[in-house]
Amino acid sequence: MYTLNIFLGMVGAPQVIVILVAVLLLFGGKKIPELMKGLGQGMKEFKNATKDIEKTQEKISE
Repeated sequence: MYTLNIFLGMVGAPQVIVILVAVLLLFGGKKIPELMKGLGQGMKEFKNATKDIEKTQEKISE
């Protein structure tokens, strides 16, 4: 458990670059924009769902 905390605490620019290169090799340059578009749409849907839940909670509390 201690080594996991050390690893996660030491994520820097070189590790991010290695991760990005690995993603590029796995998915290819043409697939990445599609993945990012899907990620953006998922985040948008998540935000909309949380707003709907907040509105519902406000209505219930009134």
